[in-house]
Amino acid sequence: MKQQPTIKTERLILRPYSPDDAPELQRLIGERDIASTTANIPHPYEDGMAEEFIGKRQECFSKGEGVHFAIIQREGFFAGGISLDFEYKKDESMQLGYWIGKPYWNQGYGTEAAQAVIKYGFKTLRLHRIYARHFTRNSASGRILQKIGMKHEGTLRQAFKKWGKFEDIEVYGILRSEYVTSND
Repeated sequence: MKQQPTIKTERLILRPYSPDDAPELQRLIGERDIASTTANIPHPYEDGMAEEFIGKRQECFSKGEGVHFAIIQREGFFAGGISLDFEYKKDESMQLGYWIGKPYWNQGYGTEAAQAVIKYGFKTLRLHRIYARHFTRNSASGRILQKIGMKHEGTLRQAFKKWGKFEDIEVYGILRSEYVTSND
């Protein structure tokens, strides 16, 4: 079975999730503020959800559906998660998704992890395009996407219903040609 890689940056290790990550994953992702800023993280994050999530990551990678990394500080602390997922494989385009635990907000970990995963997507996976979405009200996520070279592609008005309220979603993307030009 093909094993998912580990990526090292200056301050982070992006590695496959481990069953040992479950307690810290549940603690950090269970914060209402984390769920509030993401489309697909529920609140409350129930017991057993972290283990179930972790258990499905290798299968997802083995099937070529996506790659999910735990974000670990070099000191060993679990800080969040980041992923690339296919919507349609034929498009050679993957969606970038990430979350950072609240104690680690505003320290540049999201940007550092996203830069590394974008590089992996274009250089290793040979993708044509990487895109990301965020709630309009989550401007911090938009700043990360701008810092990693993504371009704003548009706003999807009231495209997602979160906790009974319709949310506008911002869409960003970067093409391999743009990545190569800006990183030569």
